[in-house]
Amino acid sequence: MKKYVLAFSIFAALLSCKDNPVSEKIKETKDAVSNTTNAVKEMTNMQDDMQELRELTPLTNEELKSWMPDDVNGMNRISYKAGKAGMMNISSIEATYANEDKSKKFSINVIDGAGQMGAAATAAMRMMLTQDFEEEDENGSRRTVKKDGKKAIEEYKSRNNNSKIQVMEGNRFYLEAKGTNMDLDETWDAIDELDLEDLG
Repeated sequence: MKKYVLAFSIFAALLSCKDNPVSEKIKETKDAVSNTTNAVKEMTNMQDDMQELRELTPLTNEELKSWMPDDVNGMNRISYKAGKAGMMNISSIEATYANEDKSKKFSINVIDGAGQMGAAATAAMRMMLTQDFEEEDENGSRRTVKKDGKKAIEEYKSRNNNSKIQVMEGNRFYLEAKGTNMDLDETWDAIDELDLEDLG
């Protein structure tokens, strides 16, 4: 009996070791099952949402332009493009902001999930956000996070202090924000300045 207890103790100790390949495989399998379960749940939730989105009228270029602020966190808007995806009947706008010497830039791309094509375009992003992952190396990191009740994907490049954040607003609007010479906190601060609640 003592032999079995000893063997079990050794096996448990091996599994608890972070660098152990068996432990890593179990964690990967658990994460994969969890992600698959999350994806199935999200697909079920999305069916009703997508039907509602298909029946909505996408925002016009003028409505998107009037929502986009002239400045964000001390950075002035230096360019914008509205309706870039218009030929696919997807309403969208993107804008870039910069500080005075252009050492920092913040760009935002917004896609309206309303309408037939918009609903299909944003569905893929919603599915991506059901995943839970975290990656890190000497160059930076990439992970899913929850911020103010919303799931988001954060990416950070430590070598050049660049960041990217992808998030859904109200299951309708997909936002991709990029910060040049801005860390993740600065990029989130810029996103918070956008008054996303006023979009739809």
